[in-house]
Amino acid sequence: MTPRALTIAGSDPGGGAGIQADLKTFTAFRVFGMSAITAVTVQNTLGVSGVTCMKPKLVSAQIDAVLEDLGADAVKLGMLVSAPIIRAVAGRLKAHKVKNLVLDPVMYAKSGHALLEDNAGTALIKELLPLALIVTPNAPEAGRLSGIDVKDPNCARKAAKAIYALGPKWVLIKGGHLRGKVCRDLLFDGKEFTVFSYPRIATRNTHGTGCTLSAAIAACLARGMEPRQAVEEAGAYVAGAIRNSFSLGGGHGPLNHFWRAHAEN
Repeated sequence: MTPRALTIAGSDPGGGAGIQADLKTFTAFRVFGMSAITAVTVQNTLGVSGVTCMKPKLVSAQIDAVLEDLGADAVKLGMLVSAPIIRAVAGRLKAHKVKNLVLDPVMYAKSGHALLEDNAGTALIKELLPLALIVTPNAPEAGRLSGIDVKDPNCARKAAKAIYALGPKWVLIKGGHLRGKVCRDLLFDGKEFTVFSYPRIATRNTHGTGCTLSAAIAACLARGMEPRQAVEEAGAYVAGAIRNSFSLGGGHGPLNHFWRAHAEN
């Protein structure tokens, strides 16, 4: 059967992040992609200027429509915005007994625009972290989840342990926001740490990096990979997508989601 993955996230009309980036990523991994939209944003490479949330019942109905008919080998969560949407999503994930769940705790856009309401953080921690196979916060998001200021690798290790205690089976703290010529992503399974290192690429074209990484992990899980292998493969894919990115628009340009296919031609 063709591997299937569902993204539950917001829409980016510019195509660089959100469900658009997720679906491109699923396709790049030859995974059949499906989506349930939580919010419609008004954004481009320069930033986010508006957000309209879907009604929680509509989000639930989208999830049910997909999973009852098509099913999914993995599910990725992105921008969820509000506590009511988070609770609705959690309820449907439990009802459908979703196992390969990748949670990208989207809180801020690249421009700094808040994408998670202030009162929604508690719901995300309580309702979704215990369901997640892998959670993929960047340093600021890890800080908000753990209460620890993630400013260096040592703080990242402490935060990973604190987040793991909240229920996910694996914690991946992304190192792109930390300083240094090398980006180090830290993976924790409750016992061991694994560090994935990537040379920092001098480019502004990083719009949708977090969305793409979590979607790539979900795609790899859908294809049957174990979590550590999925994270390693997804990280290599994103590094290549950044390295082969292109300038489009006046701000942070998009990744090249199909760089591997282009390299083959």
